[in-house]
Amino acid sequence: MKKLFFGILASLLIVACTISDKKTSTTGDAATASNPLMDSINFTTIQWLDSTFKNLGKVNEGQKVEVTFFFKNTGDKPLIITSATASCGCTVPSPPKEPIAAGQEGKITAEFNSQGRPGFNTKEIFVTANTKPSISHTLTFQVEVEKVDIKN
Repeated sequence: MKKLFFGILASLLIVACTISDKKTSTTGDAATASNPLMDSINFTTIQWLDSTFKNLGKVNEGQKVEVTFFFKNTGDKPLIITSATASCGCTVPSPPKEPIAAGQEGKITAEFNSQGRPGFNTKEIFVTANTKPSISHTLTFQVEVEKVDIKN
């Protein structure tokens, strides 16, 4: 009786996982098909004007530091930044909200909060855009946070 019960339970789990996987992939494919940015006909190219890496030097703990990455749409379609996320909550990126026309320039800024982060920090900003050959871009900055001793 136990073998029969566990056999049925195992079968149900396998079927449930299979159905779940099909739903996930179908939803993903539908989302890609309905998103015009994922259609390669709307892809453009991007050039990072100064660098995708910045060294911000030393700051005192508690300081908020802004870093800016400049880019140019070097393609012939509008450049759309669909997301910009940071590697941790201490960094808040601000991508452009409007498309960048062909030939025009734009920037992505980020604010780094150094509170509670003494020492050497390397942070990344992950950018997704309608660009070829890749839609993913990684922007990196480093900063050394010096602990401030508070004396009474």
